[in-house]
Amino acid sequence: MRQNQKQNQKDDRPTIVKDTPSRSLAKAISWRLIASLTTFLITFVIFRQKMSGTYKQVLEASTIVMVFDVVLKIAIYYLHERMWTNISWGRYMRPRFWRRRAWKKLYRQMHDNQGN
Repeated sequence: MRQNQKQNQKDDRPTIVKDTPSRSLAKAISWRLIASLTTFLITFVIFRQKMSGTYKQVLEASTIVMVFDVVLKIAIYYLHERMWTNISWGRYMRPRFWRRRAWKKLYRQMHDNQGN
């Protein structure tokens, strides 16, 4: 019996799962593609309105901005993602937390009903 209780206690404990470096890199690349295309469109519109160059020059300038944006921000995001992989805060909640909250809520409802 005692061993069964210990086993149940172990099952209640959540396991912490960390992302692999390749998953972090894939997330960084997919996000950067979306964000960099947005940056490209914004710079293209601004350069087109403010530059007195040809369409090709505006396209080249916007592409240069986007390339620098992609390379630098992938590296920064990857490092940021790896840092957060090592932080366990907010990754999980203990199952007991929700049971306690449900009990408190039920108690308050019962207490409020008795007063009315």
